[in-house]
Amino acid sequence: MAIVRWNPWREIDTLQRQINNLFEDTRVPSGLLDRDFIKVPAAELQETDDAIYLKLELPGIEAKDLDIQVTEDAVHISGERKSETKTEEKGTTKTEFYYGKFHRVIPLSARIQNTNVTADYKDGILHLTLPKTEQEKNKVVKVNL
Repeated sequence: MAIVRWNPWREIDTLQRQINNLFEDTRVPSGLLDRDFIKVPAAELQETDDAIYLKLELPGIEAKDLDIQVTEDAVHISGERKSETKTEEKGTTKTEFYYGKFHRVIPLSARIQNTNVTADYKDGILHLTLPKTEQEKNKVVKVNL
């Protein structure tokens, strides 16, 4: 009987390969997700000294189907992507698109002037400019040693 040294890194490598294989499995991407899972639009936040810029991906949604509400510390976005109704005599249609209602709340890292928010919606991307309050712009934090 041969003595084999135990290598803990080998087990971690095996686990990492299994996780990578799980994410690389593209045979049935929609089958891996539960149909009751509510999808929300992807968001991107950028913060400067004066404002917070929020971008949301909302492909296939018309501006009239969006409801955007902004408080001093969060953005509430809800809407609905409506399905297109087509009648075809032959063939089948398979889709991975998500149709239905969504609601997303994005907390903000600083207080904003919710009365001065500007929005632009173009090519399925919603751009929100959220100006910070004067208190947040002039905030100085003292560091004690």
